[in-house]
Amino acid sequence: MSQSHQYPTLPRENTLVQLPAEYPTDAQDQISRLLATSSINRLVVLDDDPTGTQTCHDISVLAVWDIPTLITEFQTDSPGFFILTNSRALPPPDAQNLIRTICENVKEAAKSTGNTIDIVLRGDSTLRGHFPLEPDVAQSVFGPADGLVLAPFFYQGGRFTIDDVHYVAERGNLVPAGATQFAQDATFGYKSSNLRDYVCEKAPGRFSTDQLHSVTIGEIRRGGPQAVCEKLLATPAGGVVIVNAAAESDMHVFVAGLLLAECKGKHFLYRTGAAFVSTRLGIRSKPPISAAELKLPSPRQTGGLIIAGSYVPKTTAQLKVLTDRRGATGKLAIIEMKVEDLIASPETASQAVQRVVEATEAHLQAGQDTLVMTSRKLITGADELSSLKIGSVVAEALVSVLQQIEVRPRYIIAKGGITSSDAATKGLNVKRATIVGQAAPGVPLWLCDEPTSRHRGVPFVVFPGNVGGEATLCELVEGWY
Repeated sequence: MSQSHQYPTLPRENTLVQLPAEYPTDAQDQISRLLATSSINRLVVLDDDPTGTQTCHDISVLAVWDIPTLITEFQTDSPGFFILTNSRALPPPDAQNLIRTICENVKEAAKSTGNTIDIVLRGDSTLRGHFPLEPDVAQSVFGPADGLVLAPFFYQGGRFTIDDVHYVAERGNLVPAGATQFAQDATFGYKSSNLRDYVCEKAPGRFSTDQLHSVTIGEIRRGGPQAVCEKLLATPAGGVVIVNAAAESDMHVFVAGLLLAECKGKHFLYRTGAAFVSTRLGIRSKPPISAAELKLPSPRQTGGLIIAGSYVPKTTAQLKVLTDRRGATGKLAIIEMKVEDLIASPETASQAVQRVVEATEAHLQAGQDTLVMTSRKLITGADELSSLKIGSVVAEALVSVLQQIEVRPRYIIAKGGITSSDAATKGLNVKRATIVGQAAPGVPLWLCDEPTSRHRGVPFVVFPGNVGGEATLCELVEGWY
C-alpha cells in the first residue's frame, strides 16, 4: 500500500490553476430543476458531529430521533433534514448501536409517511470517524446500496481531492491528509492520503482494486453532468466511488450527474463532507449573517458566551488571537478550567465547575463577553478508549457549566464538534433547531425556538475545531460586539 509520505506537499494556487478549466455551466440550475420535477428521494443526513451543517441554511437539525419526531419531520415539504448523532464521540460498539437504532427509526418513519430516502453519513472532511462501520450498519438496516460514494471535499475548510489524493490547505500549500495532524488523531488516526488506500487501510481485505472507482476532475470539468451520470451507471454494484473535487462547481456537476443516474434507478449510500450535503439538497451558499441581521440587543444587555473544548492546534491558535486581542482590552473575560481538576475526582470536578459558573454569570451580567476554555495542555489516555473517556469527562464539565448558567447570554459560541454537540443537546436541551446560515464561512449558526430549550432563541454558533484562519473566531466576536 502506498503511504502518505509518497505524496508531496503542493503549492495551492499553482496546483489549482493547472487543473482543467471549471465546467462552464452552473450545474446548480440543473440540480434545482431535477429536485423540483423528478421524484428524487428525501435526504436524511446522519451527522457524526454538528459541524456538518456548515454549508446549509433554512433546514432542520434534529437532536432526537424518536419515531413521532421523525414522522413530523417527514411530513414537512423540505428536501431533507439532519440528525445529529455525535457518533464520533463514541467508542465503536456504542456508535454501532446508536446508528442502528436511528436507521431503524428512520426506516419506520419513512415507510409510515410514504417517503423514499437516501442516507448520507456526514463525516469529517479530514477523514476521522467510524468508517466503514457506519456505512456497514446503514446497509444492514436499509439493504445494500449500489455503491458507496466517498466525497470528503469541503471548499470552505480547504479540503480538496485531486487524482484521488485528499489534501488539506495549510498556509498556501496543499498538504496530503495523511501528513497532517488530523491523521495523528488518537482515536481515528490513519496513514493514507490516497482515498483508494484509505478505504483499504480502514477496511482491510474487503475491496479489490477493481471495486474502487473514481470520478476525476477531468471527467467532471470536460464532460459535465452527463459524463458523471454515465460513469455512475457503468459502476458495478458493491464498490466505492471516490469523488475528486477542487472547486465548488465540481461538486455541483457531480451531484447533477448523480441525480440523473438516480432518476435511472441507481441508489447509492454516501460518506461525505458538508459540501455534498448542501449541493444535494439544492441549497445555494449565502454570505455569513451579520450582527444587524441577527438583531442582537443594542445597547447590549448581557455578554456573549464562548465555550471552548476542542484541542486541535487550530483552535488553540484561534483562542490565542482572541485572548490576546480582546482580553488585553478588558472586553473579554477569560476563565480557564484545568483538565487536571476535572479528571482528578468527581469532587474536584464539581468544585471547579461551580467556580466557573459563578464567575461566568458575574461577567455576563456585567455585559462582558466571556470565554470559558479548558486548559490547553492536551492530556491523553494510554489508548484510544481512555483518550475518548478523558474527552467525555471534559465535555461533561463544559455541559455542566452551560446547564447551570441562568443569565441569558447575548449569543453562545461552542468551539469544537463534540463540545458544540453536547452544548446544544445536553446544555441547552435542543431537540430541533433551524440552521439559519453561517456565522463565518464554514461555521454554522443555529436558532432553537422550542419552549423546552434553555435560553430559547439565543443565537447558537457551532464552531468546528479546525475551520477558519487564526483570527476568524476573534473577528466573529468583534463583529457581534
